Amino acid sequence: MVDSLLLGVEGIKKTILHGGTSEIPKFTTGSKVTFHFRTMLCNDDRTVLDDSKKVGVPMEVVFGNMFKLDVWEALLKSMRIGEVAEFWCDIIHTGLYPMVAKSLRRIAVGKDPVDWHIHTCGMANMFAFHTLGYDDLDELQKEPQPLIFVLELLKVQQPSEYHRESWAMNDEERLKAVPVLHGQGNKLYKQGRFEEATNKYKEAILCIKNIQSKEKAWEAPWLKLEKMANTLTLNYCQCLLCMQEYYEVIEHTSDIVNQHPGVMKAFYLRGKAHMEVWNEAEAKADFQRVLDLDPGMKKSVKKELAVLNMRMEEKREEDRQKYKGMFTATAKEQTIPGQTQEQGNTDQETAEQSTPGQETFKQVALGQAPTEQETTSLETPEKDNSEKDIFKQENLDLETFEEEKTEAKNPEKKTLQQETLDLETPKPNNPDEKILEQENLEQETLEETAEPNNPDEKMLEQETLAQETIEQEITENNTPEQETPEQEILKKEILDNETPE
Repeated sequence: MVDSLLLGVEGIKKTILHGGTSEIPKFTTGSKVTFHFRTMLCNDDRTVLDDSKKVGVPMEVVFGNMFKLDVWEALLKSMRIGEVAEFWCDIIHTGLYPMVAKSLRRIAVGKDPVDWHIHTCGMANMFAFHTLGYDDLDELQKEPQPLIFVLELLKVQQPSEYHRESWAMNDEERLKAVPVLHGQGNKLYKQGRFEEATNKYKEAILCIKNIQSKEKAWEAPWLKLEKMANTLTLNYCQCLLCMQEYYEVIEHTSDIVNQHPGVMKAFYLRGKAHMEVWNEAEAKADFQRVLDLDPGMKKSVKKELAVLNMRMEEKREEDRQKYKGMFTATAKEQTIPGQTQEQGNTDQETAEQSTPGQETFKQVALGQAPTEQETTSLETPEKDNSEKDIFKQENLDLETFEEEKTEAKNPEKKTLQQETLDLETPKPNNPDEKILEQENLEQETLEETAEPNNPDEKMLEQETLAQETIEQEITENNTPEQETPEQEILKKEILDNETPE
């Protein structure tokens, strides 16, 4: 075991645990270093905070990429490939370790290292800085202390020896990588490898956006980068069209059109996307805009419009067949189970043609008492059927029309008929004479209905009527009979009653 002090770096003490091979490699800006690490506290137990070997994934750092814990770059530059060394670092080098450890732990479990502050409000973010979500890291952040790092250097790759992602490049390297990625994307598109081509275009766009974010908007350098980004975005959308991601194409091309309304290819691709999702009006508007910007596209636009019309006609026919089947299914559901539609219609027509008498007869047969209205309809003669009524009405309308036509031709004849009718109609009597006649009629009625007030007169009138009846019976009897003593007494009583008092 060899103890050594790293010259030129204050607060670091190195102890080599296992020697490496060959010479110390060349570390330059962009070099990618792969290594394992273990972090421990400087206490008697040497408490382990983090260990990449337990996670099973080594750590990767690109030099010159402004890694938060820049002390690790200084430690790695002193090591050989395969070397294992222990480094004691003072507080001045370990103050940011809790924040770095939190990101590393989130990456180890497959989480985004920075999404904790994206999906929370400003107040929650403020409190989030007071806790890291891990008790040991919170304690270390409250009371910073020296740490021990055990590092094992695995591999060092130069910038040309590995594929560098955009985040691992500086602006100059990103700008050089854009045309390379563009060409690779075009090659993959021609081979029909659309998903791989989209990855190349996307990476090139990220490089440009990273550089563009450092330029002032709408100035010459910014506009130059914007044009490059639009070209790559349209190529990306062309791949999405082949992958049938139509709505994403509409979204990206609309963003370009809103900021740069003169980009013809954006309208063309958006029109094709609208055509695929049956947006007929939007597609025609975009294709018309293409012709306005570039009349040379007339042949291509005409071809696309022909395809659009054919597809829309197919869609309309498909809709007609679908709705036709829907209506047929609805009509079948409305019929009685086990009965066809034609039988249902026939039964309905038969029910409509039955007469009231037949309905009442059915009710009697079923044991139901007919109503008063139905009984009346049975006693009255049946009316003509609807066809005879219609025929009579038509004849009546025809006669009325001919009379009106004749009256219109001979207005003088109509006037003469009206005068004759007026003469034949009796005129009302004088109101005074009418009142007098009514009074006389009432007087006569009163005299006829008047009864005698004297009771004796009423009795006498009744006896007279009885006497007349007896005499009439005697006269009708031709055979004379000898009066009995009883008859003589009765006759005498009658004569005595007729004598006035």
